[in-house]
Amino acid sequence: MSESDVRNRKKIDRVISDEASTANRSQVTPRFGALPTFPYQRVWTRVVLVVCASVVVYFSSSKGKETVFASQRDVFQKRGLNIPCSDSYQFELSKFKGCTPKVCGRLVSDAIITSEEADTLINLAKTGIALGGSDGGASILDLHSGALSHGQNFVNFFKLPEATNILKPEDYITYNMVKNKIQDAIAEHFGIQAKYLHLTYPTFFSRLTSIPPKTVHDEYWHKHVDKETYEAFHYTSLLYLNDFKKDFTGGRFAFVNADNTTAIIEPRKGRVSMFTSGAENPHYVERVATGVRYAVTVSFTCDPTKAIADIRPPA
Repeated sequence: MSESDVRNRKKIDRVISDEASTANRSQVTPRFGALPTFPYQRVWTRVVLVVCASVVVYFSSSKGKETVFASQRDVFQKRGLNIPCSDSYQFELSKFKGCTPKVCGRLVSDAIITSEEADTLINLAKTGIALGGSDGGASILDLHSGALSHGQNFVNFFKLPEATNILKPEDYITYNMVKNKIQDAIAEHFGIQAKYLHLTYPTFFSRLTSIPPKTVHDEYWHKHVDKETYEAFHYTSLLYLNDFKKDFTGGRFAFVNADNTTAIIEPRKGRVSMFTSGAENPHYVERVATGVRYAVTVSFTCDPTKAIADIRPPA
């Protein structure tokens, strides 16, 4: 047989094989019946694939990468991160003498507040909030205004008969001393004079649990900027009164960075977190999963007209 005959025979064999394969495929009945077809099926299939890929990319990127800026197990004398100030924050502070930071950012320290001071404050928070308490997962006690969560509303803590037995003279001293320490730490780190910082409202104790929310006040986990939420805020601080993983799970503090990554601060008893309150520091708190989380928010303003006085025993 010549080479040309061999080639022709191979071509014929391939054709016969292809036809047989086609015939076999046409005889196969899908397990669940015939598959539906519709016009432009291939085009729509590609569209669906593209959309699915886009959704995967969107949700992957929106979640962002998480890094732990300050873990509960570590002890920091001082750990800071400088961040460019937002334009709106710089413009706002330009109105007030000596209060513009040398650089915006964040600071964590475990060396400002003593364990004894934290014990005094958590006992005050527990006994004070126990006189009320929210129906949802977030309760607050503001010793400056007297606001205390109660059910789905607020009552005046100082008008409750039991309140007189809770606040002792040493509690006032400790509370104000802690405020002064934090004020000095903020001033030193951000390069301003402490006299230009004024305690402002709201400054309050918080108790967070896993109880489902009953009102919008219970939904503490939404991302926000303090300066937009609280007009008077220029510098924010949080003093944690108990420990992540030991006393509660969830409840970590998360800064959302410009690249959509998150920087996590894990609460530790006596730890103070301080940061500029502008749009450079959006953040949220994770929902508490188990246990009870206690903290104090201590806020400062550069606007003397928004200042509030230290707490003092009744005359």
